[in-house]
Amino acid sequence: MPAIEPTGAVLGATVHGLDLTRPLHDEDFAMLLRALGEHAVLRIPGQRIEPRHLREFSARFGHIQGSVTGRFHHKDAPEVGILSNILQDGQPIGIADAGQDWHTDMSYTATRGFVNVLYAVQVPRRDGLPLGDTVFADMRAAFDGLDPALQQRLAGLTARHDFNVFWERMRTRPGSARAPLTPEQRAQRPPATHPLLLRHPISGRSVLYCNPGYAERILELGEAESRALLDKLFAHQLQPEYRWTHHWTEGDVLLWDHLATLHNAIPDYGPAEHRLMWRCQVMAERVFDPEFQRHWRLAA
Repeated sequence: MPAIEPTGAVLGATVHGLDLTRPLHDEDFAMLLRALGEHAVLRIPGQRIEPRHLREFSARFGHIQGSVTGRFHHKDAPEVGILSNILQDGQPIGIADAGQDWHTDMSYTATRGFVNVLYAVQVPRRDGLPLGDTVFADMRAAFDGLDPALQQRLAGLTARHDFNVFWERMRTRPGSARAPLTPEQRAQRPPATHPLLLRHPISGRSVLYCNPGYAERILELGEAESRALLDKLFAHQLQPEYRWTHHWTEGDVLLWDHLATLHNAIPDYGPAEHRLMWRCQVMAERVFDPEFQRHWRLAA
């Protein structure tokens, strides 16, 4: 039976005793869902898997989102994206995920993202220490830490999340190889609107659902008031007491809950310090389905 070892921090836990080359038993998958609801980030260490294993494991959680550009996916499993700074014949083999600042993947889609699942194939090191940490912030704890009057003010407010705003910010950074999105690509990722607060479908806890990467405007407020409130929320949610850092090791499978967290990949490695990750991004349509919740005994 797998065992859960919490980090002791505000979020995060290690799952011992799983081999992801084999299909999960229903009881083990239900345990993972409950642990994800409690800890928000789960590390499954010591894995030696192929792309199809990552795809099959990830698909248990929901629909896997494809790439907007149609590039940088594994040839043996198109649902598996490649994150890397490695060049082959002068061309990148994957998309660089570090240096993107704080964000929540897929908040820019009408159906929100549920989990990211990353497998560490190659981790850069310097002086024996791993580089390219991923830092997380707990948006359940961030909500709990808000003044009750502000919690009440946020109820009923919505924010617009825009993928292209984020893409352009990343594209114009020094050294970026990103091309502008074509009109067709932009049409695949139109802005989406979500409430600033949500009730988590597994834990039942209230979550502050906005992030500096994609949330650009509170629609019920004027532009200046919206900007001021978003800046206040962003400063609040990134306080050190809400954070935890994952230090990568080859063979780690890390899954984290987009509904409950923000994340930031640290770009502290150079072009010759190679990093290679495989990734599946899973959407949240299934986890909000009452039938899914009843089946896995997760209804609050």
